[in-house]
Amino acid sequence: MSLTRFFDRVGSSSRSLVVANRSSPDPVQHILETTFADQPVQVTERDLPDVESDTVLLVDDDEVLATSPLSALRDAIVTVNSDLFRTGAKGLDELELPSVIKRLHDVRFSLRGYPKSNAEKLILVVISRYIEQVAARTGRGRHRASFQSLSRIQDERGTRQVYERLAETGVDVHVYGRPDWIPSRSLDVTTHAGHSADFRDSWFVLFTPEPGSVPDHSAATAARADRGPVALLAIEVKPNVWEGFWTFDPSLVADLNTYIAREL
Repeated sequence: MSLTRFFDRVGSSSRSLVVANRSSPDPVQHILETTFADQPVQVTERDLPDVESDTVLLVDDDEVLATSPLSALRDAIVTVNSDLFRTGAKGLDELELPSVIKRLHDVRFSLRGYPKSNAEKLILVVISRYIEQVAARTGRGRHRASFQSLSRIQDERGTRQVYERLAETGVDVHVYGRPDWIPSRSLDVTTHAGHSADFRDSWFVLFTPEPGSVPDHSAATAARADRGPVALLAIEVKPNVWEGFWTFDPSLVADLNTYIAREL
């Protein structure tokens, strides 16, 4: 039994990002299309009446699930790179996750990291930072995150700053990875180390708020409120190639949380 079993809980749904009435430069559109190339997310352009220029619509079976300005996608995932997060140049409070990206939950992605791709894996980095942001702002609950190698917390300045901040809140923080470095007691986190496939190959970031802190138990409410529960799970299926998804489904997040607590 491993974390891969949870991929069976996510369907093979596909969605579309429609860029309406674009007036922005071609390179922005091109990079957006490149980011989602070979993914279950089609990027198209359309001229639509009664829609502001440079608006992105997330569409599923002709239903508009969310809208965001194209500039928001440009600033969040198109014209940034993961080094901004690793070095701390882009802080936790600076992240503004566009609604159309957030609502791509429960879609299975297959993503390549650098040097195979400069853009694909970034979306998982952004979602990870979003979940860390939710945990920090909520301030109460449990946060679990895996790093493959625990030394990443020390080596990546931006990651270290995020987990120093989380440790100073009322959040119960648990970190997971191979034991090539162990956090000192000054970093108030619970460390879980191991060498099994779940430690070696997984990338998860999961936040569950304290019971009663979210008005109801629906995924839609969790996504709107930015208070959780929310989880990202990705598995490295071959060197630097990841299968991943994120979810606001309370039962799926709870089951992931239970599995990690029991098995890792």
